[in-house]
Amino acid sequence: MRAVVCKVLGPASQLVLDNDFPVPSMGDNDVLIKVKSAGMNFPDTLIIEGKYQSKPELPFIPGNELSGVVEAVGRNVSKFGVGDSVVSMVGHGAFCELAVADQSVVFSMPKTLSFTEAAGIGVTYFTTYHAYKQRANLQPGETVLVLGAGGGVGITAVELAKAMGAKVIAAASTAEKLALAKRMGADELINYSEQPLKETVKELTGGKGVDVVYDPVGGDFSEEALRCMAWKGRFLVIGFAAGPIPKIPLNLALLKGCDIVGVFWGAFTVREPELYRRNIDELWSMFSEGKLKPVVTDKFSLENFEQGFNCLSERRARGKVVLEINT
Repeated sequence: MRAVVCKVLGPASQLVLDNDFPVPSMGDNDVLIKVKSAGMNFPDTLIIEGKYQSKPELPFIPGNELSGVVEAVGRNVSKFGVGDSVVSMVGHGAFCELAVADQSVVFSMPKTLSFTEAAGIGVTYFTTYHAYKQRANLQPGETVLVLGAGGGVGITAVELAKAMGAKVIAAASTAEKLALAKRMGADELINYSEQPLKETVKELTGGKGVDVVYDPVGGDFSEEALRCMAWKGRFLVIGFAAGPIPKIPLNLALLKGCDIVGVFWGAFTVREPELYRRNIDELWSMFSEGKLKPVVTDKFSLENFEQGFNCLSERRARGKVVLEINT
């Protein structure tokens, strides 16, 4: 089968497209999926360089999330059959024509979505809904500041916050990204390459500050955003797309009476599987009711995988980046 393969750790330019990579073997609890599309995420750019917490043994196929059609099932699999349309989170192994996933991380695909749309819902919606619901206890009427609001995770954070009844301030680095955030429901926009973040948030909130900060970026803006917190606010630590992990003065949490809350979705799925499944059921209902609609702005063929990686690493993505493989 064709597969993007990481044989040595390094940038995307060192990945190879192997046209005869072995089809992965299946276990009794596994599902073999013909991959239609695969979502690309910022952690994919880290894992191929050995900079992510997960470090697969070389050689490996990168890619965490996919959509596709079931080709075969193991003897213990009863929830899925050949021909079913599914989505899955595989950790790594998605950027190829055939992927194997344990049935525990395979889900029936939402009927209202295309394969291209469904390929990118795992990392974005699963993480963000857990962040808002379990970690922030987001309430209708509260104000959310979303950093990196134009990227795949950020745009989902805007959309979900609005669906949950919040007011949203979207912050991003370009007018194009902010235009997309506005289209997805953002109430206020901040171009933080041109406007001071803290002062603008203070002005937009009448000096009150924001109840929740959603931060997948890290870097210099994290501390500024923390200074924008309202009393008893919740600062959600999602990731560090900017690169540097910020060093936060803890006296800010004391002065604001706020919480700095880590969001580790992967650990949540293992430690609280029943709650995780409930989250997915609720998300699927929102998809079916038309309350949520994934935005895919950048699509690449398997042959052009390097362009997809560059789109992410250079922070050019607006919405979701997807590899279309068997479409």
